[in-house]
Amino acid sequence: MTALAHSSRKSSLIEGEYKLTARNFEQIAGHLREVSGISLSPGKATLVYSRLAKRLRKLGLASFDEYCSFIQSEEGARESHEMIAALTTNVTRFFREPHHFEHLRTEIGPRLVAAAKAGARVRLWSAACSSGEEPYSMALTLLALAPELGRYDVRILATDIDPNVVARGRAGIYSTEAISPIGANMRERWFERQGDGQSWRISDEARALVRFKELNLIGDWPMKGRFDVIFCRNVVIYFEDATQAFLWNRFKSSLHEDGRVYIGHSERIDVPGFESAGLTIYKLAGARP
Repeated sequence: MTALAHSSRKSSLIEGEYKLTARNFEQIAGHLREVSGISLSPGKATLVYSRLAKRLRKLGLASFDEYCSFIQSEEGARESHEMIAALTTNVTRFFREPHHFEHLRTEIGPRLVAAAKAGARVRLWSAACSSGEEPYSMALTLLALAPELGRYDVRILATDIDPNVVARGRAGIYSTEAISPIGANMRERWFERQGDGQSWRISDEARALVRFKELNLIGDWPMKGRFDVIFCRNVVIYFEDATQAFLWNRFKSSLHEDGRVYIGHSERIDVPGFESAGLTIYKLAGARP
């Protein structure tokens, strides 16, 4: 390494309460990519600083050099998870990208409900579920077709790498503003107003359909069996191309032969074995419409 290159890596990207150097950023970005698959461009330096400076204060660390050493240590394993939680974006809302839920309601849901009533095992997966609005939207869509669905073998797996949002989803409590996309009839049927008057809890019946678990999409998948529906939206845009292909192929192996994958509006699946089934909706090549 030349002296110039070495110097540039030690130069400050951001000067503030703490100094964030190019080397610090490379170490943080590399660790994040290694453990979660998420790729950070150099343009995210300000985001990294603003979100992780809070962690340094909480840990009582004096510099990003100390922080980088800590997350790589055995003692810093928990902080590695906190770092991922701090740097991941959890933008979600009920019935986000409504055409997906309309497709689930009209095209896929009736088939799944009929299969469940006939005794079949029906499984859906909200991958990167954030604080639960997506999997509960899936549950509410199916319950609109069959309010008694809880009697059958139907489950929605909701997973996220961030344990904090998983806990919020499991609790199932949302503000009045958060549930504003939900119609009045559905709200009255499936939500209970809390004592503070400003929040609502999704009903036990709806919550019973959803199982929340912490899961790293590029880590081990302990699930057995295939899924009839997979929602993985606005996630792979944070991954490099090779990681995207790796993940799509894993989904392909986990999808029922007539299943569907729903992805984000700026994403596409371009690995062999998938074909379009609608706007940002995919099925296995050759599967029935």
